[in-house]
Amino acid sequence: MKSASQPLHWSNWSGTVQCDPEQMLRPDTEEEVSELVQAAARQGKTVRIIGSGHSFTPLGETSEWMVQLDRMQGIRELNEAEGTATVYAGTRLKDLGELLFANGWAQENLGDINRQTIGGAIGTGTHGTGARYGSLATQAVRFKAVLGDGSIVNVDASHPDWFKAMQVSLGAFGIITEVTLRVVPAKRKRLTSFRTTLEETLAQLDEWRDQHEHFEFFWFPHTSGSQVKTMNSTEEEVTPNRRWNEWSKYVVENGLFWGMSEACRLVPSLSKRVSSVSARFVPVFDEVGYGHRLFVTPRLVKFNEMEYSVPAEAMRGALLDIQRAVQKHRFAVHFPVECRYVRGDDIWLSPAYGRDSAYIAVHMYKGMPFQAYFQEMERILLHYGGRPHWGKWHSLTAEQLRPLYPKWDQAMTIRGQCDPDGILMNRYVRRVLGE
Repeated sequence: MKSASQPLHWSNWSGTVQCDPEQMLRPDTEEEVSELVQAAARQGKTVRIIGSGHSFTPLGETSEWMVQLDRMQGIRELNEAEGTATVYAGTRLKDLGELLFANGWAQENLGDINRQTIGGAIGTGTHGTGARYGSLATQAVRFKAVLGDGSIVNVDASHPDWFKAMQVSLGAFGIITEVTLRVVPAKRKRLTSFRTTLEETLAQLDEWRDQHEHFEFFWFPHTSGSQVKTMNSTEEEVTPNRRWNEWSKYVVENGLFWGMSEACRLVPSLSKRVSSVSARFVPVFDEVGYGHRLFVTPRLVKFNEMEYSVPAEAMRGALLDIQRAVQKHRFAVHFPVECRYVRGDDIWLSPAYGRDSAYIAVHMYKGMPFQAYFQEMERILLHYGGRPHWGKWHSLTAEQLRPLYPKWDQAMTIRGQCDPDGILMNRYVRRVLGE
């Protein structure tokens, strides 16, 4: 096991969460994870597991022991007859996609960022889009995890309570070391992006959602502009790599947008104009490729983000209220509002528990004040029965979260069994899950 030299400093992706852990531990095996958890318990220390640090909340923040599984990566077993892949939890989604593809397999759905580890993505309820597809956690069929006393357990549907509690668990029910995922044969997909208006998008919302395997849209604040993206399986040949596409994604969509974002940070009154420019220059394209590459959008411009899940049928009403609030309060925001769909599930702490869901995400450029904007958006989304994404900003505490989750008390009972002494928790996790 490798331990980083002191002094240590850790920061999340956006730089908004920083801490100085006493130790940064990088175990090579689950036995070493077990040993370090037992050692922490003997010394009265807490242990926080982190993935890639892509959460916008202080999930990984600690002044004690921090554990990263970046030395535990790769596919341990690919069971083609079963259609599953057993993967070490520290494997990054980008690497996992390529490893599966090399063997002719893929995850059925992904989000638009692939920096996360598979363990972190599942543990926070990370999702993509598509009314027929659940979050990444719904792809999990088995876990291997180290509990708060150092014991190593295997959990699957034969232990339904533990399994449903651990599918989305914020790293507080155990340190997941392996995940067995349901996988599908790799298929070509056609990704389409086009420019339209918010009025047209909302008029076609149900049709586009049901017609396409994957559907999402973006509304540009202060404008009537909207970008729609769809993706569907196809037999068409893969589009040859075009230099313009790559140049557009990295230079125009990131480099130019960074420059405009810096201008907004320095002169917030420019936000409305920048949002209008972005709406006018929405990329329009058709591209054929494989899902693990097409799902991903390069995100080099750093920001803060809040995302809530509401019932799927609430998407239209919630977005119209958001539009009215932006107009009323004249928020200095130029990042688009991102809207996606996720199939309901039966995972106890999943924001999509028990209902087909619409996910609405708002962003603010790093360095620009976001609290007033996010708080007003949160008020609207809570009005529609919203539940926050666990890896993104929200203001709720355990007292407010408990009524939102029908299986909350059962989940906390399992958490107490998995880690009775709270070895795996930190101050923030205690705030959102309770003591």
